[in-house]
Amino acid sequence: MYKDKGTLSPSPSSSSSSSSSTTTSTTAKKQYDKNNINISDPDGRLKLLTEMAVVDIRPDVSPAKYYRSGAEMIRIAEQYKNQGEIQKAYVLYVKFIILFLEKIIKHPLYKNVSQDDKAKNKQTLKKIFPITEELKKKILQQYKEEAKKYIADEEQKKLKIDEENRRFKNLVNDDDKNNSNYKLLPHQNVDSFVHDKKFNLDDKETPVFDRSLKPASSQISSHRFSLSDLKLPSKLISEFLKLSNSNTLSNKETCGILTGKMGKNQLFVTHLLIPHQSGSPDSCLTHNEEDIFDYQDQHSLITLGWIHTHPTQTAFLSSVDLHTHCAYQLMLPEAIAVVCAPKYDETGFFMLTPEHGLDFIAHCRATGFHPHPNEKTLYTHATHCKLDSTMDIKIVDLRKNK
Repeated sequence: MYKDKGTLSPSPSSSSSSSSSTTTSTTAKKQYDKNNINISDPDGRLKLLTEMAVVDIRPDVSPAKYYRSGAEMIRIAEQYKNQGEIQKAYVLYVKFIILFLEKIIKHPLYKNVSQDDKAKNKQTLKKIFPITEELKKKILQQYKEEAKKYIADEEQKKLKIDEENRRFKNLVNDDDKNNSNYKLLPHQNVDSFVHDKKFNLDDKETPVFDRSLKPASSQISSHRFSLSDLKLPSKLISEFLKLSNSNTLSNKETCGILTGKMGKNQLFVTHLLIPHQSGSPDSCLTHNEEDIFDYQDQHSLITLGWIHTHPTQTAFLSSVDLHTHCAYQLMLPEAIAVVCAPKYDETGFFMLTPEHGLDFIAHCRATGFHPHPNEKTLYTHATHCKLDSTMDIKIVDLRKNK
């Protein structure tokens, strides 16, 4: 992990952090909204879902990290599948296949990958091919059923409107024949009356099937499934600031890895790992990362993000911070970057914007200190992140091991 503050990146559009409080939000879960397609097109929806799995490699990220991330992807995908989150599972499986069947061999350091790692990876690919194909069939069938239901509902709505129009016209004709005193107001016509509030047949009705499967309208986002809540212990921040205080007083950054477990539609940060590292006023470089991998493997922990301090600056993500976090978020959409700025008594919980920032940074090949265009927001506050005062946190300082 390497990061710097050499270039300020655009702050989140909603950034108005209080200097005395953390900037996480309790608003509703953010949903992705990119490349919309009609619900009546099952094949198109599946294509867009598959495109979510497209991933590329960066030469500045070691193959070892990709292989490690791949193992985590499979672990998370299996949990998603077991929980019935088949779309999320499918995206991760496809991402793994693309990464290790097509992309990793193009890495300039691929020749350094051990034969043992290659063999294990090959076995994993053989195992997940049929699983992925089966999920694909289930998702396509689900999309077809949703399309059929949507089309039937739309036809039923049209029939109801046509029937109301017919009844109203008959009513007006009958009244005319009977010399009724009823008259339409000036400029009022049949359509405007039928679509009056109390006759509005387009009002959303209670769905008759699982709400998690039904889109809000005919337009479906390719990223329509929402982010799972990511819960962090409230004491995480204060504990991290305590252990990093000596570095902060020396004007050095400190960083840590957020790891934890997955529950039903929720992720929980349970462990904070502090790796061997060397810090400066605007950077932090980790060492002996195999210690992190070993500990996570021993305790079945998944990577949920990272945390670091800004000893003298505010809470924001620099250009290299964005690139550092991109690797986390590509592997897990819910991954967050936590920035603690003790001088300003503020903490930011950030993520790359799924509709622009993630893809932009993933394809940016600049390294070190470099500017990014600010026409569109590259990162934002992670509103799916929730602080929980009832949770505990285990801090594992790997620096003490050697």
